[in-house]
Amino acid sequence: MSFTAIIPARFASSRLPGKPLLPLAGKPMIQHVWQQTCLSAADRVVIATDDERIAEAASAFGAEVCMTAADHPSGTDRLQEVVSKLSLAKTAQVVNVQGDEPMIPPELINQVAANLANNPQASIATLSEQITSVEAVFNPNNVKVVTDKNGLALYFSRSPQPWARDYFLKNEAGDFKPQFLPAGIKFQRHIGIYAYRVDFLDEYVTWQPAPLEQAEQLEQLRALWNGHKIHVAEACQQHPQGVDTPEDYQRLQALLAN
Repeated sequence: MSFTAIIPARFASSRLPGKPLLPLAGKPMIQHVWQQTCLSAADRVVIATDDERIAEAASAFGAEVCMTAADHPSGTDRLQEVVSKLSLAKTAQVVNVQGDEPMIPPELINQVAANLANNPQASIATLSEQITSVEAVFNPNNVKVVTDKNGLALYFSRSPQPWARDYFLKNEAGDFKPQFLPAGIKFQRHIGIYAYRVDFLDEYVTWQPAPLEQAEQLEQLRALWNGHKIHVAEACQQHPQGVDTPEDYQRLQALLAN
């Protein structure tokens, strides 16, 4: 199995400006992500950024850096620019590792790359984990995924999926939130790590944003809209929460300090 790992890192963030450079245990956050990714089976690890400050910091700790345009409409468009600049073969595999996940297990990176290699019918491979709480199912920040019996995605949504009609509608308060999840129904949270083939990325950037993608603000729906298959497997290890908010950052600071 051969693949290149690409870590997009943008300076702009509405909730945490300069997030990739925030210090964690004496290192910028992006360095932790890079170090974890280097522990995977990737042949090459590249940090992709549109900001010179991130590029300078990444070069200082020894990372390979690829500068990208600042006006990409989605992260997948940015990834395609990187594979083009790296002159990767059309059949080459790349794994997109989120730049705000400093605790990402290398095993998950290897897993998603292997799943794409082993499922040629799919254009994308990604991961999920089981949801066990009502709060997580109804939280729109947790993207839910529903698959068929072969592990191919049927849909991704910010709303509860699948919608257990008879169970959820029994709540007389009108907020549709029961105390417990219904038995016998599996709810899965999507984990935002992806493996792609270069030829798919080249095709992806020729498509207009899909109506479902725009409604849900989930760019993977553009692939489903255009008839491509996405393989989804449960993560082989627990996926540590990334850093999206100041509270996430404080929590991780405390964890690493201990």
